[in-house]
Amino acid sequence: MKAVVIHAAKDLRVEDTEQDALGPGQVEIAIEAGGICGSDLHYYNHGGFGTIRIREPMVLGHEVAGTVRALGGGVSRLSLGDRVAVSPSRPCNACAYCLVGQQNQCLNMRFYGSAMVVPHIQGAFRQRLVAEDWQCHKIADGVSINQAAMAEPFAVTLHAISRAGSLIGKRVLVTGCGPIGALAIIAAKAHGAREIVATDVMQAVLDKALAVGADRVINVAESLDALAAYSANKGYFDVHFEASGNGQAVRSGLEVLKPRSVLVQLGLGGDVSIPQNMVVAKEIEMKGTFRFHEEFGLAVDLINAGRVDLAPLLTGIFPLEDAVAAFEAAGDRSRSMKVQLAF
Repeated sequence: MKAVVIHAAKDLRVEDTEQDALGPGQVEIAIEAGGICGSDLHYYNHGGFGTIRIREPMVLGHEVAGTVRALGGGVSRLSLGDRVAVSPSRPCNACAYCLVGQQNQCLNMRFYGSAMVVPHIQGAFRQRLVAEDWQCHKIADGVSINQAAMAEPFAVTLHAISRAGSLIGKRVLVTGCGPIGALAIIAAKAHGAREIVATDVMQAVLDKALAVGADRVINVAESLDALAAYSANKGYFDVHFEASGNGQAVRSGLEVLKPRSVLVQLGLGGDVSIPQNMVVAKEIEMKGTFRFHEEFGLAVDLINAGRVDLAPLLTGIFPLEDAVAAFEAAGDRSRSMKVQLAF
């Protein structure tokens, strides 16, 4: 079968790989759609991120959906021909964190397309994927395979919502309107946010933010004062989802959060300087959010029920053989939000 394999920075190849054997409790899936994620782009552009480096060829990808083509022994909850979204979260369910319900913090996580360990954990950008049946969530009739493949990044933002707490009646700030920021807007709206203001430095992504539910957008590269106006009377927002990983966005958010509000950090970045006195004086809670687990099923349920529409975020679909062009397009924020491969 064909797969998308990264060998080093800017060395991405579509090549033949061996298909995994089908075992008990597993299903074979013909992958049809796969979304290119920020981590995939880090491997493609830089050969890794932080101290994590590509040390051997690795199949990329973890945002996938397809059709069940074969069933292993003992599988009863799925049938041949079922369309499924596949969760890439494969915790051990035996370590100290799994046993207290924190599977996203698993000590032995086997998350698709990860170079954190050697041998690397191979990804899901391949024509045939063998997965555990419990990873697979059925897609409703009428839901496009492309929208189903966005369940994974949507689950990331649903976990962020759970970290923030109830959003009913809350005023929400989202900084950074790439795919995760835009999905955070959709998730916040679905969970009862009263008002959502989004910021970025690029107008193209801000237009997408408006399309998916933001009440107001601010281009902080052109009008930083427009955001600063929300700092009056100790702040305006109840919750800040920071999706850019930019230190200035964190600081700006703290200035416009009101006392006893919550900042949830979604974006990954380097070390940042935080105005500690402001955090203390306004009693702000700062929370991290990492991946997801049970939220994947919720993401698929919300998509299946038509309670969210992720389709406006899909800006390009490339055939498998054009994987390099797809990755180049995905890295161009001026023209792309979510780019997918068609298998």
